[in-house]
Amino acid sequence: MALTNTYVLPVKRIPDVFAKIRDGQAPEQFTNQLLKDWDFNSTNDRAFIPLLKALGFLSSDGKPTKRYHDYRDHSRSKHIMAEALKDAYADIFLIKAKPAVSDKKAIEGKFKSFHNASDNTADLMAKTFIALIGLADFSGTTSESPNTIVNENSYAEESTLNTKPEPIGRINKLSELHYNIQIHLPATKDVEVYNAIFKSLREHLLED
Repeated sequence: MALTNTYVLPVKRIPDVFAKIRDGQAPEQFTNQLLKDWDFNSTNDRAFIPLLKALGFLSSDGKPTKRYHDYRDHSRSKHIMAEALKDAYADIFLIKAKPAVSDKKAIEGKFKSFHNASDNTADLMAKTFIALIGLADFSGTTSESPNTIVNENSYAEESTLNTKPEPIGRINKLSELHYNIQIHLPATKDVEVYNAIFKSLREHLLED
């Protein structure tokens, strides 16, 4: 698991930094000079670079990563931040799947035990994390909805339940003979395969 020990003192400016990242062009390399150009002139602001590296926004040499570029998509930025936090602060999510401000004491305790941090340092780490979760959306858009997952046999089973238990076959009206045909459906998650099979049966076997 993982739990970064990076933190920043100007916690209130965390949303401002990520707004700059989201709204501006990605630099070839993220530097202290760039922070100054963004009006982050304090020496304390330099701590944003280690934080961005811990979150996977920057490589070890300060170059923007794919996550940095993905975050610039306004429609995805909150989910990208959620992914970054789950990677950098994985142990926090063992305490609570969707941590909130109300969990600050438990979060502080985790930092203290994991990093043997002092009360003051654990407080700063927790404040940094809480400021970051305000920029994230943990609603979970990457997982598939159970209604959209098709099991290999579910389509055939559903078709059996929703249709009358009549044998499939060509009906000879003169002799009233019924021909029963067994069909072995292929193992596939592609619903269109089953649609094609049943369509073919209707067209060729159920003719008058």
